[in-house]
Amino acid sequence: MLTPQQLADAFGRNVEIVKLQTQGLSHADSLIQLPFRGNCLNWVVGHLVTNRNAVLGLLDAEPALDPSRAARYARESEPITADAPAVLPLAELVNILEQSQARLAEILAAATPELLSRQAPLFGSSTTRPLSDWLFFLYFHDCYHVGQTEILRQAAGVDDKVI
Repeated sequence: MLTPQQLADAFGRNVEIVKLQTQGLSHADSLIQLPFRGNCLNWVVGHLVTNRNAVLGLLDAEPALDPSRAARYARESEPITADAPAVLPLAELVNILEQSQARLAEILAAATPELLSRQAPLFGSSTTRPLSDWLFFLYFHDCYHVGQTEILRQAAGVDDKVI
């Protein structure tokens, strides 16, 4: 079983990967769509922020991004195909992701076994599981989307190797 510190460190590595994968890219680069069904880098980074909102919510903390601003990046939201008022700048999304990591690490550093064993629902579901199970699921979800950032960086034409 992962300790709270190991989980915080793992989430932190994901943030560092996102920072590397977005380094040197413009907001316009983040809006490039792949030629097949999927979503752009901007949506993926914004969706990572919504994932952090879910993690913080499970830990009874304030969201990293106001839910009304995060709605554009929610699960099953329409692909972002152009800049629009609800589309946040890439640099702002990365900054919010970094800030969420600092808060998450602080909260997990104080997490007790009792907190992590507490039964909780996720996403308004009636299904409850131990908080530690949901946190691990949301870490998996984070990893899934962090993995997408490599291909989306390459779509911007950089043709490099980041990690």
